[in-house]
Amino acid sequence: MSASPVAGLWAAVFLGALAVALAWPVPLLLARAKWPSAAPVLAVALWQSIALAGGISMIGSLLVAGLQPFGDDLWSRIAGAASHIFQGSLPADVTLLNAFLLSAAVLLTAHLLLNLALTSVRSRNQRHRHMELLRLLSSPLPDTPSTRVIDHPAPAAYCLPGARSVTVLSEGMIELLSPAELDAVVAHERAHLRQKHHLLLDAFRSWKRSLPWFPIATRAQDAVALLLEMLADDTARRTSGDAVLAEAIRLVDETGQAGAVLGAPKDRRTPEQRRAALLAREERLTDGRRTVGPVLRAAVVVATALLVLVPPVVVLLS
Repeated sequence: MSASPVAGLWAAVFLGALAVALAWPVPLLLARAKWPSAAPVLAVALWQSIALAGGISMIGSLLVAGLQPFGDDLWSRIAGAASHIFQGSLPADVTLLNAFLLSAAVLLTAHLLLNLALTSVRSRNQRHRHMELLRLLSSPLPDTPSTRVIDHPAPAAYCLPGARSVTVLSEGMIELLSPAELDAVVAHERAHLRQKHHLLLDAFRSWKRSLPWFPIATRAQDAVALLLEMLADDTARRTSGDAVLAEAIRLVDETGQAGAVLGAPKDRRTPEQRRAALLAREERLTDGRRTVGPVLRAAVVVATALLVLVPPVVVLLS
């Protein structure tokens, strides 16, 4: 089934408008919404669909518009464009704008994929170097497998993914918390490792590095990072209870030194941003478990599915 040139142009306009919406107003509204903390799994899935749909829409809009003179449907246009490029000639009705749009689509695709690959490789190399450093600066925590301790007075805890993932605690954290609170912190960090949160964070870091001129990319990364902390809290609270985990977070917050430990991964947030994140997690645990109503839950699920499905379908049918 072939698509008319007018339909193809409307598809390009639709995808372009969707890309703009997903690059600014939609993420802004989601970042300001109150419901994500009550349903972090749904919120993370929605953020992922926004990022994926935004990238496909940007590339698809450029591709569909640029390919219009090359055939009657998407596949014939791609084949026609490829054959003309290899022959070193272009149809008479191909304009400079078409060539520009096609070039932009190819370059944007390469830019996004290359940044994703570089971010993944860079993160893996940093974790490897960090692990080598830990072997020199830390010692195993007795009776706690895959957990190491750094001799530093600032309270800190973090996980380090890898072939042999470890949880790292500082002496300051061990001295600050009770055994039950420390167990809750360890359970929180191990939840990050089991659920592979570092892979999702790498994807959003890649999005931010690919599109640094989009302030919303930073907002998206920060929002997803906080939601992943809440997901890990949800795992830890099942065994420790809300009160114990909330008290551990409160004590760390009161020191004002969260993450300020030698060897810990760099946290680019300001102290105010770090404290706001800790307060949000503590309030979520102490204010009672808020829930998302069935209507809103269904709407989020439908929106997530549509964002994943609609842009590729529009490109394929254009």
